[in-house]
Formats: sequence, C-alpha cells, structure tokens
Amino acid sequence: MPESKPIQILGISGSLRADSYNSAALRAAAGLMPDGTTMATFDIGPIPLYNEDVRQEGLPEAVQALRERIRAADGVLFVTPEYNYSIPGVLKNAIDWASRPPEQPFEGKPIAIMGASPGVLGTARAQYHLRQCFVFMNGLVMNRPEVMIGQVGTKFDADGRLTDEGTAEHLRKFLVAFRDWIAFAQRARAG
Repeated sequence: MPESKPIQILGISGSLRADSYNSAALRAAAGLMPDGTTMATFDIGPIPLYNEDVRQEGLPEAVQALRERIRAADGVLFVTPEYNYSIPGVLKNAIDWASRPPEQPFEGKPIAIMGASPGVLGTARAQYHLRQCFVFMNGLVMNRPEVMIGQVGTKFDADGRLTDEGTAEHLRKFLVAFRDWIAFAQRARAG
C-alpha cells in the first residue's frame, strides 16, 4: 500500500503582539499535531493595509507569499483574538488581500478556527464573524469541535506554554477532527 503524504496545515495567528496568547495557542497546536499531519505558520505582520491602487500595480511580496502558502496547504488554521466583539483588523486585512482575484486561494479550502482570550467566552464572537467571511469565498470551515480558550491566563504560563491538560486534550481532539475534515474534503474533490 503506498504511503500517503502528510497533511500540511498552514497556521495563522490574528495577533501581532509578541506575547500574544493566540500565538501561544498556535504554537501549542503545532506541538500537538496528530499523526500524519504537520503545520507551518505564516506571520501576517509584513502585510500592508489593503489598497486597491496598490493591488492594481501588483500584489505586494508578503501578500503573494501568503496566497501561495494558502494554496499549497491542505488546510488553514486561524487562531484569532477578539477585538471589540469581532475580528482583529490585521487578520481581516490579510484575508482581504489574500482573497482578491484572480484565483483566490480559499475556494474549497478546509479551514479551522480557534481563539483565546482573558474573558470567559474565549473569542466566540470573533470566531463567528470570521466564519462569515468564508461563506463568500467558499472556504470549507469545520463546524465542530470548537476551541474557545477562555480565561487564558490560567491555562498558559508566563512563557506562553500551555499548562492546562484539559485544554490540551480538547485541542488534540480538535486537531484530529481538522485532520479528518481535510481528508474528507480531499476525498470529495477526488471524486
């Protein structure tokens, strides 16, 4: 039986802050990847503010790199903070740039969303807004399980390491479900 290639996930944090809990959650996810799955990350910090005049002159290098990485990945994992009950501007900006024609890379792409916050709801509202963005782009957002890490300060140590075993176990199950979601989408595309 031929050996299948690993499922490649692209992880994107919606926070630019060096000590971001969401970036820490993304690192925790990278360390908990299930068998047959690998994850690389992409830093959205260098992406400029969206400007159609700039796009008409050609995609900026960071945007082109993001589009290529999304296209090459089998699935994309977004880890988003919640700002004012919604998606951080930098994350929405990166998605807006990546989704511009031609051939926007989210079409039929398996997507998972998670987030962490000091509050009890763990980015629930931002995650639902982020899901809405992918309806138009026809991204295949996994519905569940959901990962909304609330009261994040009690679950990560001062160095940004996940210390809460219950959260780690839930994250493991989430990542297995995402691996399976990607495999399902790949089988569906293959016919």
